[in-house]
Amino acid sequence: MRSARPLRRFAAVTAVSLAVAGLNLPAAFADTTPLPTPVDPDQPPASDGPVQPGPITAEAGTGIGVLRVLPGTVPGQTIFDDPAYRDALRKNAMLELGLGLAKSKADSEAYFAFEHATAEASPFGAAIGGWAPQIPGASVSQTAVPDHAEPATTGVQPPPSPADALVKLGLLEGSAHARWDERLGPCVSPISESSSSLASLSAVNVLPALPDTQQQDGDQPAALAGAPGSPARLGGLLSGGAPTESGAGSLVNVPDAVRAHSEIELVDVPGVAGKAVRSTSTMQLASVRLLSGTPQELRVDVVSEPTLTVTATGDPATSTVDYEAPVLRVTQGGRELVELDAANPQADLPIGLPGVPGELPIVGPAVNDRVLDIGVLRLSIGELTQQANGTELRAGARMFDLKLLPGTALGMPDAALAEVSFGEQSARAGAPAGGVHCDVPPSPAPEQPGPPAEGPAAPPLAKTSGAYYTVPLFWTGTGLLLLGSVLVAAVPRRHG
Repeated sequence: MRSARPLRRFAAVTAVSLAVAGLNLPAAFADTTPLPTPVDPDQPPASDGPVQPGPITAEAGTGIGVLRVLPGTVPGQTIFDDPAYRDALRKNAMLELGLGLAKSKADSEAYFAFEHATAEASPFGAAIGGWAPQIPGASVSQTAVPDHAEPATTGVQPPPSPADALVKLGLLEGSAHARWDERLGPCVSPISESSSSLASLSAVNVLPALPDTQQQDGDQPAALAGAPGSPARLGGLLSGGAPTESGAGSLVNVPDAVRAHSEIELVDVPGVAGKAVRSTSTMQLASVRLLSGTPQELRVDVVSEPTLTVTATGDPATSTVDYEAPVLRVTQGGRELVELDAANPQADLPIGLPGVPGELPIVGPAVNDRVLDIGVLRLSIGELTQQANGTELRAGARMFDLKLLPGTALGMPDAALAEVSFGEQSARAGAPAGGVHCDVPPSPAPEQPGPPAEGPAAPPLAKTSGAYYTVPLFWTGTGLLLLGSVLVAAVPRRHG
């Protein structure tokens, strides 16, 4: 019975060794599958798609109007304590109300694919002291890719708000259309297009920076002595209440619809092999009424509408910036006062009191015995600004500005009591050398599976790893453990 102990020990060791060896068999197999190679040696890797035309970059923005209360009076903010940084910042307006923004943008090298083309239309926005909170539901936008066959649209009737004391808006509508082809890239028409329209506008029925009470003669400013209205109502020229759709008693009234439009597209230019990138900003405005509903009403008719176009061909010698400056005709009671154009871009209309106390202030050229010391209405056409950076061009312009009581005489040329800007336009465009070539070869059609080839049977696939043997080796190891248990149980044990 003594010989049974070595036999039993041998059986147990053998069973465990076989089980461990069976579980380690997968490590003995090396990865022998060859890397697949394309049939055509010139074929690009499978992860690379067709190269899109480009690169291009473009942007066009158009704003119907911006109302600024006390512009150039709120200092900019900075994280630096050095006063030099703070003084170098542009001063903001106390309150800004933007109307009808249409913005289009294209960038073939954008980090995210959905930012290759974007379009946005914002019916209105606001900024207080330089801070611009987001207004939910007040804009519409589209991005591409994917491509969009139809634009996204919106229509907003502004609800009552505290801003009604300064501006009354009619129906605002916006449209945004962004396109981009996954193979042809920017070779679509248009690449990006946006527009925003405003049915009507009445703004500034009271000057919030001045007292809105009829003062005693002793406290009345000398410029307003004898005027029937308070300083905040500009001596009675402004109604003092909330603006109305009729525009009576408002500093600014736009009775007809006005539209801003921005577009980015590829165009053919003579002498250029490829297509050029063109950004266009247009403004459609018929007329503006100043001091509407009063005997001193002024009418500003837009004889020629402004159009800003930037065309990039990839060659600075053939890239262009075209600006059709507006022509404005100012009339009062059917009498023409002044015409603004590129040759005569600015005019000042004085505001004064008549010689008879109690009458409304008079606006226009000085005649008779007016006292011309209340202030002026300054009308000016925004000058075109442009710059070039290699094959990219930028430009900006404004249709016209209206400033009430400008601060030039006080040494503050950027400040005013109120400022209204119409038709703010900007555009930029960049194209590769030689233009954009849209003759991209079509993508090859996927091969259809054919009938099985006749001939000798294909060799078996290479065994790449132990993953193919996981299940059988598991049961092999289990069987060896059971076999060892049987051998151990079969060997007689020594008792006592």
